Amino acid sequence: MLRLIAALVLGLMLLGAGASPALAGAGAGQGRFLQYPRIAAAGLPDQRLTIWLPPGYDASARRYPVLYMHDGHNLFDPATSNFNKVWAADKAMLAAVATGRVEPHIIIGIWAPGADRYRQYLPRSAYEAAPAPLRAQMDAAAGGEIVSDRYLAWIAGPLKSWVDDNFRTRPGRADTAIIGSSMGGLMSCYAFLEAPHVFGRAGCVSSHWPAVDPRAVAGEDAALKALWDAWFAARLGPPAGRRLWMDHGTATLDQYYAPYQEVVDARLAAAGWHRGRDWESRVYQGAEHEENAWAARLPEIFAWLLAKD
Repeated sequence: MLRLIAALVLGLMLLGAGASPALAGAGAGQGRFLQYPRIAAAGLPDQRLTIWLPPGYDASARRYPVLYMHDGHNLFDPATSNFNKVWAADKAMLAAVATGRVEPHIIIGIWAPGADRYRQYLPRSAYEAAPAPLRAQMDAAAGGEIVSDRYLAWIAGPLKSWVDDNFRTRPGRADTAIIGSSMGGLMSCYAFLEAPHVFGRAGCVSSHWPAVDPRAVAGEDAALKALWDAWFAARLGPPAGRRLWMDHGTATLDQYYAPYQEVVDARLAAAGWHRGRDWESRVYQGAEHEENAWAARLPEIFAWLLAKD
């Protein structure tokens, strides 16, 4: 009952916010965008959505799998992005669909809440398990309470209920994916591990395993590796049809990720997950920690992570 009430309240808030029918770049055969500019979410900064509906959505009764993506302002339109560059997630989806291996997905782009992004994306359970020196650095970076547990509960509960009630979705776990990069990569792993009944597929792109400035945790390498190893070990469970993508580049911030990613990879293998079937971990030589690099490999990510069973 409480979930139903929350979903109804969210629906009213979204309807009150209004939706614009299109964004620059949308057109025949390219899909359609909806904008929801201000959404109140209990215990969280105000949220905002950009939703992409695949070509043909309006002309059929077909039901679609759904992909939730963080940093929604950086997904589609350079005019709304932080750095005038985007993932081009709609174009990547069209490219993946054209291979015949991926069904078109509805994309729910959830904007990051500005200065509150870090505290909304840092996994709460990892934060609570972090050694005191690292946790102190996390507190300084967050500038407030860590609210990723509420963010996850909102996505997996009221938001997903509203999406499933108002769009023609396939709501099951196998048809619900979540993807993000950097801190959004950590958040996507968090959703995958903490809500396995909801998210059957996750893409953790250039995950920021140091969690804070990597140059400031040089003396905490062993503790940080142990943190992520224990975090995955306690939550991973069997694959049971789920699928996990992870990757990183080798330049700028991504140059610091390999030692931690190797620990996570080893844990997945030790847990009986089969690489290439249940999980994938790739290194992109020379790739930087930025949207153009993620856009370049997003069709490949979609083609593996979202491939039809």
